[in-house]
Amino acid sequence: MKFSILIAHYNNALFFKDCFESILNQTYTNWEVIIVDDCSDESEKQAVKEMIAHDPRFFFYENTVNKGVGYTKKRCAELATGDLCGFVDPDDALTSNALEESIKAFSNNNTVATYSLFDVCNEQLVPEKLFSYTRKIKNGDPNFFNIRFEVAHFFTYRKKAYDQTEGIDDGLTSSVDQDLYLKLYEKGDFHFIKKSIYLYRTHAKGVSQDKKKKEKLYKNWHIVLYNTLKRRKTDSLYGTEIDKIDDLPNYIFNKQNTLLSRIIRKFS
Repeated sequence: MKFSILIAHYNNALFFKDCFESILNQTYTNWEVIIVDDCSDESEKQAVKEMIAHDPRFFFYENTVNKGVGYTKKRCAELATGDLCGFVDPDDALTSNALEESIKAFSNNNTVATYSLFDVCNEQLVPEKLFSYTRKIKNGDPNFFNIRFEVAHFFTYRKKAYDQTEGIDDGLTSSVDQDLYLKLYEKGDFHFIKKSIYLYRTHAKGVSQDKKKKEKLYKNWHIVLYNTLKRRKTDSLYGTEIDKIDDLPNYIFNKQNTLLSRIIRKFS
């Protein structure tokens, strides 16, 4: 099976070198890389182009104007030609067995997506800890909203399953991964890989370290959850009409994070 590695790039050439090298080091070699640049500075684009110039498996596309991460990731997904796809952020990296481990899980025809454990790293990409919330989820649960980030990197999916969805919401400026996960969750089974195969870099420019970006993230997350409920034809949730809920992320978290639910999670 051919694997499409998808990268939405914006002014990240400095950190992209690690990402690039981790892709070249993959034990599974039938892959392509689709990079869509969202109108980066010319020097940043040139640095990435020079890095990938000698490998024909890398494809570089450009947005003519800055369109945002939703549009850019959707374009990545549409340009992919592989049977399987997975997004890698340009400032992160894969372990050498990431593609190989992911592809194994698709031997089950009911599996539409996989996700794994991942390492939280410092700016030098040195692992410091495992992301603690990732766990095996129950498939086919109408009240699964990934509210505790149980599903995260490294997430891979069948392209034919993605093509059955309406695709990534190109108007989103954050929470794009959540949108992708929830749409694919409705199409089949997720398989949990209980290994860390992804290196997530924390640094000053990252979304998770920016207060204003965090606020925007919650607004977009509310939109993603609202649209998910509408797709699932759910007009009320835990006894409240969804149109009357102003903050779906916190509302759902509080409803699904009772003492009983925490005990069940601890021993499951």
